[in-house]
Amino acid sequence: MTGTAELPVEHAVGPRFGVEEEFLVVDPETREAVPQAEAVLRRAKAELGERVGGEITTLQVETKTTPCHDVTELHRQLVEGRAVLGVAAGAEGLRVVASGSAVLGDVVPPPIVSGERPARGTATFRGLHDEVAICSVHVHVEMPDRDRAALVSNHLRPYLPVLIGLTANSPYWAGRDTGYASWRTIAWHRWPVAGPPPYFTSAEHYDRVVDTLLDAGALVDLGTLFWDIRLSAHLPTLEIRVADVPITAEESALFAALVRALVVRVGTEVDRGEPGPVVPPELLRVAYWRAARDGLAGHGVDPLTGELRPAVDLVDRLFRYVRPVLAEHGDLPLVTPWLDRLLGTAADGAVRQRRAAARRDRLTDVVDELVAQTVPELVNAD
Repeated sequence: MTGTAELPVEHAVGPRFGVEEEFLVVDPETREAVPQAEAVLRRAKAELGERVGGEITTLQVETKTTPCHDVTELHRQLVEGRAVLGVAAGAEGLRVVASGSAVLGDVVPPPIVSGERPARGTATFRGLHDEVAICSVHVHVEMPDRDRAALVSNHLRPYLPVLIGLTANSPYWAGRDTGYASWRTIAWHRWPVAGPPPYFTSAEHYDRVVDTLLDAGALVDLGTLFWDIRLSAHLPTLEIRVADVPITAEESALFAALVRALVVRVGTEVDRGEPGPVVPPELLRVAYWRAARDGLAGHGVDPLTGELRPAVDLVDRLFRYVRPVLAEHGDLPLVTPWLDRLLGTAADGAVRQRRAAARRDRLTDVVDELVAQTVPELVNAD
């Protein structure tokens, strides 16, 4: 109302959520991924403590946020984590990049970290470890009721392919263009327990399936349960781990807001007693493949019908579905411009990486662009 002070808008408090981001360490001269994560971690841990850690290879580092109530705080922690990693890497004459796969470098097979557990993993999974130098973003949404979490997982399954297309950011692999927007998705799904989770009737059903997989030798432990949705083994959360790590911290934060809204929205269906769609496995598989191949720039498959549609239309449909929840949480003004930019240009991370390569036909330019966008504060400071 003109001439009157605006009253503050009260927003509903959504479930707390947090994010894990994985990065590759690169040499700024060769632009290749290099096995020097431990040196970067030693420096970063002095400031971030347990919010930073290693991964299965010595090429990778990971940051974690604490549980957050809102996107602003989540974004602040993501920016902080990347900045600390960037400074630590710079002190060692290195850089970090947010890409789902290594653009350049001798990464097949990658150097695996030492220790009894990784050794058991190599003995179990063998050649699968040859292409494990890949990076994703994991979104944890607070959900202490494990039965409800298992049922929410059922409702999320049809949306997994569109989340892959939205975040596709791994077109290059060790010096070659794979032809895919998310090569990480393709590489990851060779594992015995990866990809979309099964349809569960309860947490007890979930646990029985996991116990069977352990008995069958398909897992080293619960940490190698690589479904794209899983009940966290040590946190009261549902973990959505389907996406390539985005290039920027802003994209990771806004993607997490979108995922939280989706979890809340499907949760209302669970609470109404709706069982969730039973997705034909052959359609879900092909929807995954098409999303990984095309990203946002092509077409996707509706896993419920098999219909081929422009990928941006599938993302727009998802957005319209969760829009009321985003508005309720106060996230809509933040998420809308991000999605508008993406849908207007269909410029997912893969498209942007290829654009950087096309300028001078050099993959080194891709790495330089990733370095600049992963921790822009350091570039601006220079």
